[in-house]
Amino acid sequence: MSALEAAQAALAAEHAAVYGYGVVGGRIGTQRRAEATAAYEAHRARRDALRRTVRDLGGTPVAAAAAYELPFPVADAPGAVRLAAVLEDRVAGVYSDLVRAGRGPLRSEAAAALREAAVRAVRWRGSDVTFPGLAERV
Repeated sequence: MSALEAAQAALAAEHAAVYGYGVVGGRIGTQRRAEATAAYEAHRARRDALRRTVRDLGGTPVAAAAAYELPFPVADAPGAVRLAAVLEDRVAGVYSDLVRAGRGPLRSEAAAALREAAVRAVRWRGSDVTFPGLAERV
């Protein structure tokens, strides 16, 4: 996978995460709303940075879809927490590809994004995985 392809995949995942956190925010309840808002803002910032990265690599940034299919129905706060963990796992997976494909500052940024997503996933899930970004590929 080229750096451009990996960056496009990461951008697509960030679009989906921003959408997904809209759902999370609507169902999360007041106790964890600030955490959901912070994650939403972090994904928006990463999305915007990836748009620039894709352009710098010579590509046209992939557009967000009008809507995304959720992996399961989210009707309440526990479902929102579960969705947030899934979103972070998926984002970590695409950033692991970008770490492999990227060089220099791009690789460093991808590693930072992978780490951030893994930490957020642990916070949402309450437990960790051995290899963040790779666990969902097994």
